[in-house]
Amino acid sequence: MHKANVPVLKNPIPPKKKGGRKVAVILFLLVLVLLCVLFFRSSLSKISEITFEGNMYHSNEELLEIAGVRMGDPYFGTSNGKIEGRLAEVPSIETVTVDKSFPGKLHILVKEHPVVAYEFTDAGEVNGLLANGTKVPQTNGATLMDKPILTGWDDKDPYLPKLCTKLANIPDALLLDISEIIPSPTVSYPDRIKMYTRSGFEVISSISVLQDKAEYMGMIMDSQDPGLLTLLEADTYVPFDAMEIENGDENDTTHD
Repeated sequence: MHKANVPVLKNPIPPKKKGGRKVAVILFLLVLVLLCVLFFRSSLSKISEITFEGNMYHSNEELLEIAGVRMGDPYFGTSNGKIEGRLAEVPSIETVTVDKSFPGKLHILVKEHPVVAYEFTDAGEVNGLLANGTKVPQTNGATLMDKPILTGWDDKDPYLPKLCTKLANIPDALLLDISEIIPSPTVSYPDRIKMYTRSGFEVISSISVLQDKAEYMGMIMDSQDPGLLTLLEADTYVPFDAMEIENGDENDTTHD
């Protein structure tokens, strides 16, 4: 008799144990949490160094107080945007950039408004006027020959900040040549000013047109002899020599 073909049964594969994998995942998560706790409690997660660059009119301590940040604060909990926003409210500051670098370093780059003019106080001290009209004491020995002196201006004059803004936008060479600016308002030109230059010119203009007239003003001063230059709606230039001759003729006529 032939033996019947009996199929061979394979040994069943035992199901994989999932319990071991879950335990491994849980242990991994526990270790990760423990490491995070240890990190955030360590000095590596704190601000350990704060440096400033570009600030002349406020000390590092003053700016730190305004910024609301100090050594030991959480590194990852410190917002660059909030620091920049707080410091940007300081009148003398134009822009602020905060740069964080791990571990724990905070660098604050400050760009202040430039000085465009000076004034003397009643006490004989010197204030610098910035491009936005802010006044800052000059305690570092300002060189008064490189900017105009403002004379006769009231602190509450609404045209003073506008003048400073205009001065910040005229060529440096022209600003260097202007020695003094005084207010000289009229009914027609309430913002009229009178300027004296180191090259010997007397200039009458208005704050509203000063920036637009700057190029023509510089051209006349570079090519002509000292004289009276009027830059308003109409521009006129009269050399001082011609004015003296005219005044002399008038005196002769009077005596005759």
